[in-house]
Amino acid sequence: MRLELDYLKAETLLAEQGVRHSIVVFGGTRLPEPRTAHLRVASLEAQCAQAPDDEALADRLRIARRIAANSHYYEVARAFGRLVGEAEGSAGNRLALVTGGGPGLMEAANRGAYDKGARTVGLNITLPHEQYPNPYVTPGLCMRLRYFAIRKLHFLLRARALVVFPGGYGTLDELFETLTLIQTRKIEPLPVVLVGQTYWTRIFDADALVEEGMIAPEDRDLFWFAETAEEIWADILRWYDRAGKPLTP
Repeated sequence: MRLELDYLKAETLLAEQGVRHSIVVFGGTRLPEPRTAHLRVASLEAQCAQAPDDEALADRLRIARRIAANSHYYEVARAFGRLVGEAEGSAGNRLALVTGGGPGLMEAANRGAYDKGARTVGLNITLPHEQYPNPYVTPGLCMRLRYFAIRKLHFLLRARALVVFPGGYGTLDELFETLTLIQTRKIEPLPVVLVGQTYWTRIFDADALVEEGMIAPEDRDLFWFAETAEEIWADILRWYDRAGKPLTP
C-alpha cells in the first residue's frame, strides 16, 4: 500500500499539472554557487594560517578548493535550467525540468527554470538526515517520496533526456541505472549527457570497460560529454532530429 501511495501521489500531481515530458537533471548536492564556495575557501585559509600544523584542517581546505574549482558547474546548470524553462512554453507547457529537488547542482537547475517563470519539479526523498527541498521548486510540484524505487520510476517515466553533472554516489546511481536500462532495452533510448569531460573521464572510464570486454563498443555510445548549457541543449535537439522524432510528441 505504501508503494502504491508513493507512486500515485506524484503521478496525480504531475498529471494535474499537465506534465507529460521531462528533462531530468542530476548532480552533486555538495557543489554550491561559486561565491559561497570561494568564501568557504577563504575562511579555511584563514583558519589554516592560525593552525599551520593541523592536518585535518589542511585536508578540509584541500577539499574546499576542489569544490570551489568545480563550483562553476552551478552556473552551467542554472543556465541550462533557463534554456529548458524557455522551451516549456513552446512545448505547450507539457515539458518540465525535473531534479531530485535537493541543494547544489539540482538547486541550480531548478533555479534556472525558476528564473524564466517556468514550472520546475523536485522529487525529493526521505533520508535519515533530512534533505530539504531547494526553494526554486514549484510548490505544487515539490514531492517527498519514501522509496528510492518509486522515485527512480518517476524520473524515467516521462524523461526525454538525462543530463548528469558531476556528483557522488547518488548521481552515479541514477546514471548507471539509466545506462543499464537503455543497454538492456528495458527502456527506449534517450539522450544521456555527462557535463564536464575532465571530471567524468577521471571517475568513469568507459573505454577501459570496452577494452576489458565488459561492455560492447556500441555501449560506449550510449552517452556523450558536453561543457556548456548551450552545447547540452543543442545536442539534445540534434539527437531527436537525427532520430526523426520530436522532443515533445
